[in-house]
Amino acid sequence: MQRIRLRYTKRGRLRFTSHRDFQRAFERALRRAEVPMAYSAGFTPHPKVSYANAAPTGTGSEAEFLEIALTERRDPETLRVLLDESLPAGLDITDAVEARTSGLADRLTASVWELRLDGVSVDEARKAVETFLAAETVEVQRKTKSGIRTFDTRAAVVDLVADRPQGDPEGDPQGDPQGDRTAGDACAILRLVVRHVTPAVRPDDVLSGLRAVADLAPPVPAAVTRLAQGLFDEESGTVTDPLAPDREAVTAAPPTAAATAPATAPEAGPA
Repeated sequence: MQRIRLRYTKRGRLRFTSHRDFQRAFERALRRAEVPMAYSAGFTPHPKVSYANAAPTGTGSEAEFLEIALTERRDPETLRVLLDESLPAGLDITDAVEARTSGLADRLTASVWELRLDGVSVDEARKAVETFLAAETVEVQRKTKSGIRTFDTRAAVVDLVADRPQGDPEGDPQGDPQGDRTAGDACAILRLVVRHVTPAVRPDDVLSGLRAVADLAPPVPAAVTRLAQGLFDEESGTVTDPLAPDREAVTAAPPTAAATAPATAPEAGPA
């Protein structure tokens, strides 16, 4: 059995797909690509796919991770290309590596998020961020299955910065790379690093905290994207690539006959 770890994205309109929607799409892609999947035992066998810390529905992501188990060896890059071609645009497989270490989920300890606040000026956002970071605790409430729960968002936030949209250093809408701003539009970008704690602190919880301590209330819902997730490095204050240990293990390991055998794409069946 071989284990492959994949990084994938949720872009554009597909950020509104639920985790279950993605599971169904991914399992169809596995069948289309004729991946030799290992299956669970029991009356209803299912492909052995492990998902790790999926982003909430409605948020985009550049850094989602999962692991699959195969019954035959495959070249990770060849497999990545086949699966990427079998998924709709927006659900893109961007990286693949053979699992040579344990504990992928244990290496997902923090996330980097970007929040686009249309209708909020950069100065207003920066003042709110300063107030939030100066507070010792910022309690918010969220409705859960067991009722309303109150928890502190401040302790989970490692870093929070407000800035202008990329390519728009002077606030000029002509520099907006998305091309969706008009003259007079205000827009601020929040970049946020959050530890994965229990209960989980999500980007919308931080926005609720900013509203509570600084009365920051964007007139339209924020566009939220996860840029990265991985192990938080205390010394550098950065979030590291969780697949890096597997790449390093592959580089350090001596090649074997099975590992060096070329992988081929499945032959197309009759129409």
